[in-house]
Amino acid sequence: MQKIIIEKPYQYVPPERGTTWSTIIKFFDLQGNYLRKTEGVYDYEIRHIERLQESLKAGHGILLTPNHCRNADPLLMGWLSKEAPCHVFGMASWHLFNQGWFTAWAIRKMGGFSINREGVDRQAINESISILETAERPLIIFPEGSVTRMNDRLHALLDGVAFIARTAAKRRQKKVPGGRVVVHPIAIKYRFEGDLEKQVDEVLREIEHRLTWKPTSNPNLLQRIDRVGQALLCLKELEYFGEPKEGTLDDRLDSLINRLLHPIEKEWLERTQEGAVVPRIKACRMKMMPDMVNGRVDEEERDRRWHQLADLYLAQQVSCYHADYLTELPSVDRILETVERFEEDLTDKVRVHGHLKAIIHIGEPIEVETTRDRNAEVDPLMAQIQERLQSQLDTLAKESPLYEPSES
Repeated sequence: MQKIIIEKPYQYVPPERGTTWSTIIKFFDLQGNYLRKTEGVYDYEIRHIERLQESLKAGHGILLTPNHCRNADPLLMGWLSKEAPCHVFGMASWHLFNQGWFTAWAIRKMGGFSINREGVDRQAINESISILETAERPLIIFPEGSVTRMNDRLHALLDGVAFIARTAAKRRQKKVPGGRVVVHPIAIKYRFEGDLEKQVDEVLREIEHRLTWKPTSNPNLLQRIDRVGQALLCLKELEYFGEPKEGTLDDRLDSLINRLLHPIEKEWLERTQEGAVVPRIKACRMKMMPDMVNGRVDEEERDRRWHQLADLYLAQQVSCYHADYLTELPSVDRILETVERFEEDLTDKVRVHGHLKAIIHIGEPIEVETTRDRNAEVDPLMAQIQERLQSQLDTLAKESPLYEPSES
């Protein structure tokens, strides 16, 4: 399990409102150098920058809502703000501020401020509302709430984004006659332009070796990926059910997720749930974490809760696999993502393959209404953001070249 949960009392980290360091970082493309070294992103393309520029010129409160498929996503926004040009603020998970002094310093200098994902962070919410209300700078919030490593599909979006935007729109309208808050959905697409078979073969060979399989001469990556995926799923089913399960792949994935979540939900929420995984996980962690971070549990209970947190993390990782992801569109990019997820789930690390080009597609502005239709089952603003963002990703997905197996 990656270190995304910090077992100590939360302390809000406000944004840095100066612009000197963010100007220097962008001028010398320091974020670009970092992206090339640590994430393998060597190039980028921004589409429809004029849409953001028009909103800036109009003086709107601006909320940018990108999809979140890779750890590189927040740093890509540095390129976006450079091209606009403008300075930005961004909401960042508190665990990122606990990965060393330099990371914490750099996030703040680029306009980042913390959000406590394990509770209701009123300081971060109020900060976000204020930024949009005053149109101080564009505000970046990743509405999926976590990295998915699934570029062409969205996880369910978190409703808190709509609350922030709508509250700010109400206040801005009162403060500035005719003042508006708008949302620009930002679709991020990574295109792999290297040697797919060479890069993926290295990872698959290591995984196959871990599974004690003999080296294969099968050159078809899709067949090998399917075989490895089935093996990894069977291992988890043996661990949690005692036997491999039958049924469709979707049913088996859902069954494993619920096997992981239902006992924890029953204990901490006094009910089991279905549906979107990330909100379910957040609800459980909000109940589990306060006593842990404040030292109110003994060592035995602490270990028990950490085992539960590991199960929650595994459920989130499993939710990033879709049965039809490769059968629907066996593209170079989807193959790379799937193998990267295998490696991450086995080792908590992903090697840098390089040769990634990032496309940043800025969507048309969505004007935020000051009231919500209470009869709507799903928040209308979140539904509109999800629909627009998924549509943009669908269009970008068609640009990925399809995988053609080697004949050798």
